Amino acid sequence: MPDNDVRDMIIIGGGPAGYTAALYAARANLKPLVIEGFNWGGQPMITSDVENYPGYTEGILGPEMMADFRRQAERFGAEFVTDDVTNVDVSERPLRVSVGDDEFRAQTVIVATGATARQLGLESEQRLQGRGVSYCATCDAAFFPEKHVVVVGGGDSAMEEATFLTRFAAKVTIVHRRDEFRASQIMLERARANEKIDWVTNAVVDEVLGDDRVTGVRLRDVNTDETWELEADGLFAAIGHDPNTALFLDQLEHEDAGYLITQPGTTETNVPGVFAVGDVQDHVYRQAVTAAGSGCMGALDAERYLAALEGHLMAAEAAPRV
Repeated sequence: MPDNDVRDMIIIGGGPAGYTAALYAARANLKPLVIEGFNWGGQPMITSDVENYPGYTEGILGPEMMADFRRQAERFGAEFVTDDVTNVDVSERPLRVSVGDDEFRAQTVIVATGATARQLGLESEQRLQGRGVSYCATCDAAFFPEKHVVVVGGGDSAMEEATFLTRFAAKVTIVHRRDEFRASQIMLERARANEKIDWVTNAVVDEVLGDDRVTGVRLRDVNTDETWELEADGLFAAIGHDPNTALFLDQLEHEDAGYLITQPGTTETNVPGVFAVGDVQDHVYRQAVTAAGSGCMGALDAERYLAALEGHLMAAEAAPRV
């Protein structure tokens, strides 16, 4: 677009929330520009089978589902830039979003940059993602009926994941690097009372074992450096998530953990015309379907904002000049 053109909307992020916002905005003829990032698709891209998203009755691979989301938004006129945003300036109008030397301007910006699950940092973990390595029990627990799975972590998330997994797995082993836990007392007691849960403390996972599927883990005692192998059919890393909000922390209100704060019942941030959707502002549910619903809300909120803005401009132009 020419340098002097100001778009109605820019969407930053290409996951379930961003693509759904793009779909709704495009169908409203807002011609959104989606700066989706090099690693577009969000967390479903590291998920093999998705069986809990409505409409995919036989399940679908995570990357295939996100390609469907993208194509649907594109069909209605959404434009895409497959690159990473390098700077955002929402201190003045129009709002400015930069990708390297290219600057894009818009009346509204929807932030849909998501959150990233913390990983153990192992090559074997990367290789076996979607093949027994997971970061979401709600998403993948049903793939492990009567199996043995390992959960790594010591906070509330790890206790919650382990407890949920016992609905399906025959046995769950929690591995934690210390013998004290960050989890709240009630969550810890609930997990300890579950007969299906075993505990390995003062240990870390050194390697995830398996060629094309997880077959076990190699554990290391943090005090003695002794290593041993534990047979398992899956590994769930439950050591937290980090919202992808570095570009916005000095401009948008956020929680201590970095999640953007939105006004109750809306996707509005503290800056008019800037909206936050999906996991970038949701540290509770973190599901593709809730992110998509949030993306829909963001597009509708932005559309109403634009309509109100246009009304103010028309009223200003129609006012008698003194």
